[in-house]
Amino acid sequence: MEKKTPLYESHLQAGGKMVPYAGYLLPVQYETGVIAEHMAVRRTAGLFDVSHMGEVVLRGKDALKNVQRLVTNDCSRMYDGQVKYSPMCNENGGVVDDLLVYRRKEDDYLIVVNAANRHKDVEWIKQHIVGEVEFQDISDELSLLALQGPKAQEILCKLTEEENLPGKNYTFKENILLAGVSCTISRTGYTGEDGFEIFCSNQGVVTVWNALLEAGKYKAHRDHIDKEDFDIIPCGLGARDTLRLEAAMPLYGHEMDDQISPLETGLGFAVKMDKEDFIGKNALLEAGEPKITRVGLSITGRGIARENCLVYIGQTRIGRTTSGTHCPYLSRPLAMALVDIHSSAIGTQVEVEVRGRRIPAEIVALPFYKRAQ
Repeated sequence: MEKKTPLYESHLQAGGKMVPYAGYLLPVQYETGVIAEHMAVRRTAGLFDVSHMGEVVLRGKDALKNVQRLVTNDCSRMYDGQVKYSPMCNENGGVVDDLLVYRRKEDDYLIVVNAANRHKDVEWIKQHIVGEVEFQDISDELSLLALQGPKAQEILCKLTEEENLPGKNYTFKENILLAGVSCTISRTGYTGEDGFEIFCSNQGVVTVWNALLEAGKYKAHRDHIDKEDFDIIPCGLGARDTLRLEAAMPLYGHEMDDQISPLETGLGFAVKMDKEDFIGKNALLEAGEPKITRVGLSITGRGIARENCLVYIGQTRIGRTTSGTHCPYLSRPLAMALVDIHSSAIGTQVEVEVRGRRIPAEIVALPFYKRAQ
């Protein structure tokens, strides 16, 4: 039986269409619809319940030593209040998961993992930690909200002072009161927009959710308000997926898995081969230069490529799509694919097989969408 987040009743009251996902019942969309939710995040702000994500703590004298061994990125120079993105590899160089590492103190790290991988990741970490380190799975104790969009900071500033918010991307602040609830606020997200992720207690999350929606409510007086006129709306899993794809952000189980290395899917920036060691380093070294790579595809013919569509140049199959949809803000069908590295040049004309029919496409630069700084 699927679990319910503490916001389950709030989603029903807001017209959320609930579906099972990663062991939870979550809203795939609200009455506004995926396109309106997607556009709200791009233009104003959207609020997501992501309480299904997993959180584990490593604490103690050997906490950093274990973090360094578990993840491919280098966390040795992290400072208190910093967040770092990293893959976590298995011994064969495949990806166990991709995650965020939060340094709370020198010997205290919070690791946020994907919801679908929570239990697998917990067991993996427990099996591979050594020395003086305390492990805690606190996933069931925390709720997590994602406030995303160009007006996210303006909305939060109605509930707290700007100085209480993390100013730089991939930083966080703890013990910030929002509507009387103590929160950890990080400047992170999974939409390609500026935004914040807000951790709080299960007991306080409904209060914070309602306060954010009220703070972002459209204030103008007029006889008619279109759906897109609202400053903030609740958003579901559907918009979360179209937003991350439009921003070319990889998703575990699509652009990476336990057989695909982070180097093969374009995450080399988060793999530090010069650090002393990490699980999977030897396998990556032995594999040598990647033979495949992740690319963007702009569908130039009629049709939409979803995941696992074969990609061809002439009669030669060069790879497969990993994610694909019609992207609302850019208003065209796009996809990501893993293809032979020798056929990955930008501008290469390819064909994607969709339901037995070949559709023309072009390899384009990633990300598809990048917000104005």
